Amino acid sequence: MTQPLLHRRALLAAAGLALPSLALPSLARARTGAGTEPIRFKGPNDQTVDAERGSFEVPEDRRDPASRRIKLSYVRFRSTAARPGPPIVYLAGGPGGSGSRTASGPRFPIFMALREVADVIAFDQRGTGESTALPDLPTPPVPPPAPVFTRDGLTTYFRKAFQDAWADWTAAGVAMRGYNTVENADDIDALRRHLGVEQIDLWGISYGTHLALSVLKRHGGRVRRVALASLEGQDQTVKRPAHLDAYFDRVDRLIDAAPEVRAAVPDLPALMRRVHARYEAEPLRLNLSVDGAPTEVRIGGFGVQQLASTMVANPWVLAMIPGLYLALEAGNLAPVTPVLQRLTGLLGVSGMPEATDLASGISAARLAMVEQEARTAVLGDALNYPMPHLLGAVPDVDLGDDFRAPIRIDQPALLVAGTLDGRTPLEEQAEVEQQFRRASRVVVENAGHNVFEAHPEVQDLLVRFFRGEESLDRRLQLPPPTFRLG
Repeated sequence: MTQPLLHRRALLAAAGLALPSLALPSLARARTGAGTEPIRFKGPNDQTVDAERGSFEVPEDRRDPASRRIKLSYVRFRSTAARPGPPIVYLAGGPGGSGSRTASGPRFPIFMALREVADVIAFDQRGTGESTALPDLPTPPVPPPAPVFTRDGLTTYFRKAFQDAWADWTAAGVAMRGYNTVENADDIDALRRHLGVEQIDLWGISYGTHLALSVLKRHGGRVRRVALASLEGQDQTVKRPAHLDAYFDRVDRLIDAAPEVRAAVPDLPALMRRVHARYEAEPLRLNLSVDGAPTEVRIGGFGVQQLASTMVANPWVLAMIPGLYLALEAGNLAPVTPVLQRLTGLLGVSGMPEATDLASGISAARLAMVEQEARTAVLGDALNYPMPHLLGAVPDVDLGDDFRAPIRIDQPALLVAGTLDGRTPLEEQAEVEQQFRRASRVVVENAGHNVFEAHPEVQDLLVRFFRGEESLDRRLQLPPPTFRLG
């Protein structure tokens, strides 16, 4: 059975961000050099461009001399510049996002524009895209019954599913402990050496920024400059519930500009809390499709909190939340059943995302803070599921507090943030920004998590930054979301 993409990737896909597949021709290609071959890369709207697919091998777990070697893949877009700068390596989010698939989606024009400066590398991190080395999990003879979508029900179900998958992969010879951000960071330096260059530039988003911080810590001398959006710090795999509450306060203030919605929803956080409490006390029953089979699923308040967590990344989906919660409060499930179907995607195990987040972990002090804030926060601790819910599910994976410790970053940096990013709220990003000594900050008003393509000026700012031009702090403006009731 092929594992579904899940975890943060599933959350983003549920928010309408599924990326198109990478289309490559099937005919044989002549080699252009060690580990590379020419391809015709397909972007959105049937756009195509000449590119190269390359690969190289690394140990699956550098700490284990007996671990197998795995192939890591990338797509290289050659620079159009007469004198290209260091290659720009794209670090996808997730964990679990594919760099090559991202390049075939809405960010394709940025990849193309950056060729004015240097070669652009769409890298598939270990366990993603064309760098996937995990075998399919066996299909159980009898699928397990769907859990109740409460915190306890889902946590018990998913911990067992993850432990079983871990055991199956380990028995198949997979070094599961090698799927972590330290190994990912060392893979980036291995990519640099494979490309035969002294330095690289980094361009990343979300988990890609978490990875970039580890690259800077371990191989900083090999990195010239970094452009990062939707920052996730070393100890921010689990976001603070209080910061998401601040985000919902910002969202609630925006509803004032929509009188019809404001009249129906005088206080959005209060409405959300009422709905969560109602369904936690008496889970709703729905007939949904789980692995293609019709199944009765019971969804408690935690399940609804998870649903909202899939909708806070970007404004066009965020705008649906008031109407969705009004329907749930009224017990009108017909318009929301297709949306609730998305929750069943949380039941599968992918491997790389869960193992990577579990290894990045959370410090004891931050965990205590998260647990305290989750008791009263609008979404509790549902945003980061299945973290911290997986803590302790398998032993000896945590990378430790030294990994999570902040660093001083002296490389020139361009930091981009959207004010309506609920995946990495502004308050979280502000904590990470303190580590940068030479950063310029671009804030896009009313943009969400996918801020790179949200405003047309961001692309030009990226090109100019990687070209070495001086960058200044600035604030860009987008219209607010159009909230609706139906």
